[in-house]
Amino acid sequence: MSLWNLVSHMPPEEFSSLSTEFPRSLRCLLAEWLENQPWEFINGSDAFCTSMASRMLSDMLDKLRSAAGSDGQQCQILQQISNIESTFCRDPLRLVAVVRAVLEGEKAAVLKRDHHLPLSFHRRQEELKFSLGLQRLQHRIREIQALQEEGPGRDGAVQSPMAPRELPTLILEAVKELEAAKQQVLKRIQIWKRQQQLAGNGAIFEENLAPLQKRCENLVEVYFQLQQQVMAASTELGPELLPRLLERFNEVLSSLVKSSFLVEKQPPQVLKTQTKFQASVRFLLGPRLLKALPKPYVVRADMVTEKQARELELSNYSNTLSESTGEILHNTVALETNPTSGNCCANFKNVLLKKIKRCERKGSESVTEEKCAVLFSTNVTLTPSNISIHLQVLSLPIVVIVHGNQDNNAKATVLWDNAFSDIDRVPFVVAERVPWDKMCDTLNLKFMAEVQTTKGLLKEHYFFLAQKIFNDHSASPEDFQSRHVSWAQFNKEILPGRGFTFWQWFDGVLDLTKRCLKSYWSDRLIMGFISKQYVCKLLSMQPDGTFLLRFSDSEIGGVTIAYVMRGKDGSSQVENIQPFSAKDLSIRSLGDRIRDLGQLRNLYPNIPKDQAFGSHYNKEQTGKDGRGYVSTAIKMTVESERDQHPPNTMGAPPEAPQAQMFNLPMLQHELHPENLQPLLGPMCSPTPFCPQPMPGGYPPVESSIMTVPDRLTPPFHSPSQMLSPPSLSHCQDPAFRTPGPFMPNQFLPGEVPQLLPAGPSADPQDVDMPELPPFPLMDDASLQSPPRWMSPSMDQPSASELEHLLEVSPLPPFAPLQQHSVYPNSSLSSWGLGDARWDDSIRPGHA
Repeated sequence: MSLWNLVSHMPPEEFSSLSTEFPRSLRCLLAEWLENQPWEFINGSDAFCTSMASRMLSDMLDKLRSAAGSDGQQCQILQQISNIESTFCRDPLRLVAVVRAVLEGEKAAVLKRDHHLPLSFHRRQEELKFSLGLQRLQHRIREIQALQEEGPGRDGAVQSPMAPRELPTLILEAVKELEAAKQQVLKRIQIWKRQQQLAGNGAIFEENLAPLQKRCENLVEVYFQLQQQVMAASTELGPELLPRLLERFNEVLSSLVKSSFLVEKQPPQVLKTQTKFQASVRFLLGPRLLKALPKPYVVRADMVTEKQARELELSNYSNTLSESTGEILHNTVALETNPTSGNCCANFKNVLLKKIKRCERKGSESVTEEKCAVLFSTNVTLTPSNISIHLQVLSLPIVVIVHGNQDNNAKATVLWDNAFSDIDRVPFVVAERVPWDKMCDTLNLKFMAEVQTTKGLLKEHYFFLAQKIFNDHSASPEDFQSRHVSWAQFNKEILPGRGFTFWQWFDGVLDLTKRCLKSYWSDRLIMGFISKQYVCKLLSMQPDGTFLLRFSDSEIGGVTIAYVMRGKDGSSQVENIQPFSAKDLSIRSLGDRIRDLGQLRNLYPNIPKDQAFGSHYNKEQTGKDGRGYVSTAIKMTVESERDQHPPNTMGAPPEAPQAQMFNLPMLQHELHPENLQPLLGPMCSPTPFCPQPMPGGYPPVESSIMTVPDRLTPPFHSPSQMLSPPSLSHCQDPAFRTPGPFMPNQFLPGEVPQLLPAGPSADPQDVDMPELPPFPLMDDASLQSPPRWMSPSMDQPSASELEHLLEVSPLPPFAPLQQHSVYPNSSLSSWGLGDARWDDSIRPGHA
């Protein structure tokens, strides 16, 4: 964004004092062109500044004449052009001073309003300053060349205006300006590296190296031109000055070459062993300086510790690495120049860190606080001097982990280092305490980058985060602004009453929002960072059904719904629903869960929930799908909803009718066997097999059968004999259908059941089942014969006997006996009524 884009929306009265010599209408016509000229850096009155001012005046007049041809107010513009030409033609430096004052006034007005200038403006100013310095240096070279060609009074010629100035003095000034230009290039490279590091936390990064490469190549061209002039003036410079100048020249070239060897694509800053990664290095001056060889130059990658990196930094990367601290596979790549793009790069595509050698840690430092780096190195030969030089560059700090559960703490180390390290630091020193406002900027940057949203954190969010990390609920937001937060508070000390650190909790919120809540956060539907106590204060005075969404304060990666409801006494109560994790929201989305809950009516402060979340509802499937199956859906309810409102009043589907329960009459001591046959007849038709109904031990509301208590001793011989499969009839009632095709208590005749000692396996596996032989055919006579406990002469009971049976007073409610094992006794029938009972809660195939 240009400066004029900001100024044009401000009241013109603020700039009335700046329009006396330079009308605002001309400022509007010239707009961004005026800002792309180095007005602020022409401060002298020498020949170079005068020539630059004259050229800029001429360019301005040409720009205005072209604007007058396309503008409706041509006469007025032409008049202003005439005024400028007559006023500044004889003194172009005065025009530079006037325009510089206008731009300075505009910058001051923007800073007063916004407290900062656009980053693009600063970048443009830096480009203009370097470009002007390079032009000044080229002007100096032309002066030196002219002085050498003419000479003072040579062959009787008239002395040049440059003659009074000595040649060595002019060369020294040029070398000084060359070193200043080199420092600008090195500073720009350092800024690029710092921006690359901040990009690891989510900052905007202009990673295109083409402008920086062009700047380096232009400076090298000027370097060689000046060096040529110095060598030509070796006689005038003398044997003492010349070696010192050549040494300064070598230092300029060496620092430029070494600094232009960059890591264009950084390795992952959290690197897991046995995991492949990619990286690339780029030599900005490679296309200009590398000497062509039969074999390409090779770049090598090695892992170094923080101590080794510090030693390399202190030696200005002149020492070579003695030992690598880790084993890296595929760590050598050719350094090649692409003739199309003009880039000289080495691309590492399939690098793998096989293992790492841990160094001795400091104090309580953990493995995830240990920082190392990848060192990229190569030896090259430069043209035209055939100088061999060793190039080395370190990657950003890396935390090596061996297990995924270390990832969270490793990311905290990287985040802290990226955010709070200095540009010129000893590797990898970083502050232990930083201002809280800088921490807020870092958290906001990380949140927006991870979630990929333009909606960042608000002041209210920062206040809650400050209360959490400082464990102080009495301070005001202004009090926190002057505080400093330590690394220990960030990710070493456990939060009071919790089992995790501040960063572990915040990173869980990041992950949840990124995976499941991005659209909700971007629509500002989630209040998020707010305490449970403050929620109660907000909602307690709101109407019934008002709710808001906040991140769980006690769980990692959870979002909860807080809503207000009226108690039985009419007072308001604020309830918090159990937090939803990312797994919960992958089963049913947050919007659909909110739609399911009828007691949620308005999003705080007073937005109807369908209006707020309607765009987040998923379309409910009805009818049958393409395969002919009836669609199903999962609905969410809360316990309080069942207690206070019938399901059909809250928008839920009506409750399905309960299946009719059939109660087996209670047996008493006086009940004779001959009286049971009429009762079993209506239940079971004369078919081969009817399994025993569901045993006791389940809640009464879920049971459909009441079984005979074991404490009653029936007058027949054995339960297993009474209900043995050959003697029972097949049950036609739906409530007594046979379970699935395989039951653990179905065995072949004569086989002993094979039961696991501790119940069924928690992780069933598919196994090949042997093919079973067919069941033996039953004799039809056995199906028609009476049970073993009935004599053949027994008749069916009469109606009066049946009525008398039904008039018997019922026994007390059945209480199941404590079972000794969840598995049936292998000596008894699995469907008997003895002590052996089957627990359906662990029975495979139980519906």
